Amino acid sequence: MRLPAEWERQSGVQLTWPHRDTEWYQIDRVLECYVDIARNILDFEPLMIVARDIDEAKNDIAEVCARTGMSLDTDRLLFYEAPLNDTWARDHGGISVHGDNGEKYVYDFVFNGWGLKFASDLDNQLTRTIFGRGAFNDDVMGVDMRPYVLEGGSIDSDGCGTMLTTSSCLCSVNRNEYLDREEIGEELEGAFGLSRILWLDHGGIIGDDTDSHVDILARFCSPDTIAYTKCEDPDDDNFAELDAMEKQLETFRTTDGKPYRLVPLPLPDPLWLDDYRPVSYTHLRAHET
Repeated sequence: MRLPAEWERQSGVQLTWPHRDTEWYQIDRVLECYVDIARNILDFEPLMIVARDIDEAKNDIAEVCARTGMSLDTDRLLFYEAPLNDTWARDHGGISVHGDNGEKYVYDFVFNGWGLKFASDLDNQLTRTIFGRGAFNDDVMGVDMRPYVLEGGSIDSDGCGTMLTTSSCLCSVNRNEYLDREEIGEELEGAFGLSRILWLDHGGIIGDDTDSHVDILARFCSPDTIAYTKCEDPDDDNFAELDAMEKQLETFRTTDGKPYRLVPLPLPDPLWLDDYRPVSYTHLRAHET
């Protein structure tokens, strides 16, 4: 088995489309953002949109385009309908894995709302629902990974057998509490064909509901390069944890024993609504190269 890197060739991208009963604040602005994301993805590869109601999603797209002047050709989109709680496709969506002989798999882990923090009963069924409705090619095999809890944003792969993750998320009480870190590592290595796991033990950002997903902290850009979130302000409440994470990243080595090339990305200023909302430049999606 092999867990590909995000920048490798892809047959498409999945977005789970927001609706007015999701947790999003200022839904009209959120829909504008999603339309813009969709336009950019279509410049590179096919896009699948999972919506609770396809007509509702198409109407939202048309309304956003009329209001903003953006253009999005819905005829080029692949729509699938499924009940859903929220929109975080990287976390509740299937994880693509390659077999040793060219097989293609979609792993479907348990999604429990980031450790039982939010409703997730519908999102936990979403991958199975769209798989049954023909969303994946005939040569793709679905694999039920229950009872293991895993979100896609909690892991990152260099495509060559190394995984980057955080102990605070994967070892949190409300995910796989019946397993210790060593046992979790063994399960991941077996499922994804990993040769090793790099565990980050520091790096939380205040206000993050995920228990420190690695996708807001540090990401592989290539097998020898890691981009990471850096805090420059010693007075920032995030400084100590992110500084400790940086020091730990400096101790990591590539498979041939060399230090990683580390690319710091600045911690953005917080967004304030009624409380603190964390943001991060590592919370990106890499197009294929």
